[in-house]
Amino acid sequence: MYSKYKTIIEPFKIKSVEPLGFTTPEERKEVLRKADYNLFKIPADKVLIDLLTDSGTGAMSGEQWACIMRGDESYAGARSFFTFESAIKDLTGYKEVMPTHQGRAAERILFSIVGGEGKVFLSNSHFDTTRANIEATGATAIDLPIQEALDFEKSLDFKGDMDLVALQKIIEEKGPASIAMVIITVTNNSLGGQPVSMKNISEVSKICKKHNIPIFLDAARFAENAYFIKLREKGYSNKTPKEIAKEMFSYAEGCLMSAKKDAIVNIGGFLAMNNSTWAKRAREVEILGEGFPTYGGLAGRDLEAIAQGLTEVLEEEYLNYRIMSVAYLGSGLRKQGVPIVEPPGGHAVYVNAKKLLSHIPPEKFPGQALVCELYLEAGIRACEIGSLMFGKTNNGKFEPAPMELVRLAIPRRVYTQSHIDFVVEAFENLAKKKNTIQGLKIVESSPVLAHFTARLAPVR
Repeated sequence: MYSKYKTIIEPFKIKSVEPLGFTTPEERKEVLRKADYNLFKIPADKVLIDLLTDSGTGAMSGEQWACIMRGDESYAGARSFFTFESAIKDLTGYKEVMPTHQGRAAERILFSIVGGEGKVFLSNSHFDTTRANIEATGATAIDLPIQEALDFEKSLDFKGDMDLVALQKIIEEKGPASIAMVIITVTNNSLGGQPVSMKNISEVSKICKKHNIPIFLDAARFAENAYFIKLREKGYSNKTPKEIAKEMFSYAEGCLMSAKKDAIVNIGGFLAMNNSTWAKRAREVEILGEGFPTYGGLAGRDLEAIAQGLTEVLEEEYLNYRIMSVAYLGSGLRKQGVPIVEPPGGHAVYVNAKKLLSHIPPEKFPGQALVCELYLEAGIRACEIGSLMFGKTNNGKFEPAPMELVRLAIPRRVYTQSHIDFVVEAFENLAKKKNTIQGLKIVESSPVLAHFTARLAPVR
C-alpha cells in the first residue's frame, strides 16, 4: 500500500517505555573492569543500547500482553498448551509438539536421545549452545557452510546455504549410520545471520532421504529466513511468508526453536517432530528437567504469548520493517568504512573485527577487544563471535576460530532510527582510533561455553 514511499516506518506505535542506562566514561571504565572485560557480566542498567542478543529482548505487542492475562496455569493439560500446540502444528505440520523453557533445552533433550559417542551431527553452522549440547553427549559437530560464506566482503543472496558437495562427501566418508542428524540453521547465525535458500533446503533434504538421515531445522529465525526467500528466490515473490515457512518445514522431519527470537517473547521454546518414538523418549527426558510435557518449564501465559507471536512475526509489514532496519544499520557502518559481513543479515549486522583491528592477532581476541572498546566509547553492548566463543586449545596449542566477528543483534520492536544512528556514530569514533585498541588475554575460563563466564584482562 505504501510502496511508493522511500521511508520505512515502524509498523507499530509505542505504548510503554523504560529509561536507558546513561553512564559516564569513568563509570564505564570501572564497570568493565569489575566485569572482567566480559560484556555478559555487565549489569543491564549500565548499558545504554543493548545489542548483545536478539534473544528474549524484543517488545511484546498489546495482543501478546492480553494473552498473558488469558494464560491457564493448570499444571497438566492447560488450555494454553492446546492453543500453543495448535499454532505450531498449523505452522510446521509436525505431529508431536513439546514446549521447553528455551531453545537450548530443546537441543539438550533431542541430542541426548539421538547423540552419543561416535555419532556425527552436520550443519550449515552450529551455534554455540547447539554445538555444546551435541558435544556434551560425546558426539561430534561439523559445520559445512558454502565457501562463499567465509568471504565476508562478497555479497550473495543465500550465504547461509550448506555445501552440498561437502555434505555428500562426509556422508560417504563417515558412513550414513554414523550421521545422527543434519541440522539446517535458518538463518545461519554464526556466519552473519545469512539466509538459506529453499532450493538448498530441498537439495539437503533429498540427500538426507537418500541415505535415511533425519533432517531438522534450527528454526529460531524461520520467519526472517522465509522473508529473504520471498525477496530473493525466484518463484516465491507472490507467496506469503507463512506459505514459504510451511514449505521450509515440509522438507524436514522436525525442528527445534528458541521462541525468544521469531516468536517475539521473552522466554520459551519448543521441540516438534513427526517421529512418535523419539517424541515418547523426549517427553520422558522433558519430565526430568523441564516439567510436565504440557507446560515444559513455561507458564501458561508464556504458551499463549508464543502462539500469538508466531502469527505476528509472519506479517509482511513487520518483516519488511525488520529486514530494512538491519540493512539501515549495515549501510550506516559501511559509509563509515567499518567492514561488515556482506550483505547484512536478518537479525544483526556483523562487524569484521579481524579486518578492522588487523593489528590484534586471534589469540588476543580482536572481537572481544572491539566489544569492550564499543562499551567504553558509548555504553553499547555487543557480542563477540570469534576465537573467544569458538577458539580451542588442543595439546597446548591455540586454534583460532575461522572468523573474528562482532554481532550487533537488534532486539525486535525495541529501538528507533535515532538509536541506530547513535550506534553508527559510535563506530565512526572507534574507526578513527582503531590502531590504539589493545587485545585481551584470558585470566580464567570454563571448558564449556567459556565466553559466557570467562575472566579477561587487557594485554599491556
